[in-house]
Order: sequence, then structure tokens, then C-alpha cells
Amino acid sequence: MTEKNQQNRSVEKIVGDIRRATRRQYLVEEKIRIVLEGLRGEDSIAELCRREGIHTNIYYRWSKEFLEAGKKRLVGDTAREATSDEVRNLCSETRLLKETVAELLISAIVNFVLKATLSTFTINHCGIRV
Repeated sequence: MTEKNQQNRSVEKIVGDIRRATRRQYLVEEKIRIVLEGLRGEDSIAELCRREGIHTNIYYRWSKEFLEAGKKRLVGDTAREATSDEVRNLCSETRLLKETVAELLISAIVNFVLKATLSTFTINHCGIRV
């Protein structure tokens, strides 16, 4: 391989690395908006993709994922992920429930000990031997 070919390959590799590193990352909301615009059919998919700066293959991949996710959701195959607020609320609710169970358990133990002590005191005080 000649030195020029090696240099061209290294330049192509550098350009490819830069393109990968600077590739735009679309938010989920943006993907949904683009897919819904395509499903409306007001413009052609090619025109929509040109306007959004994406390749048509990307659009069709997003569209497929969008429709499959909707189908799974309707069938009930997926479990929704909890939001951080929901997790915080569930954790605090769990903590409160654990505290309540502990208080009830302590109360039950105290009542049991008091009843046992009281019945022993009553039996001994009345002169009844057990």
C-alpha cells in the first residue's frame, strides 16, 4: 500500500470519527414530533427528512420503533418506568408504613407485657397460687 493511500485512509478515519462525535442527538420528543409529522402526510417523507436534516432510513427506523412501542403498550407487554418523583413518593410512603408497623408492634408488645404483669399481680395479690 502506498503512503498516499495510507494517508487518505487516516484522513477518512479522522473525518468519520469527527462525524460520529458531532452527530446530533435527538430528544425523544423531537423524534416523536418528526414521526407524527410524517404520519400526517402533509409533506413527503423525503421533504420532511431534508427539512429536519436526517436520512430517510433514520425516519423509517424511528417510525418503526414508535409504532412497535405503541403496539406493545396497547397489548400491555411493557411496564412503564417510574419517574423519579414517583420513586421518591413510594420510598417515603414505604418509610411511613414501616414506622407505623413498628409502632403497632411496640404497642402490641407493651400491651402483652402489661396484661401479663397485671394478671400475675392480680393472681398474687388475691393469694391464688399458680
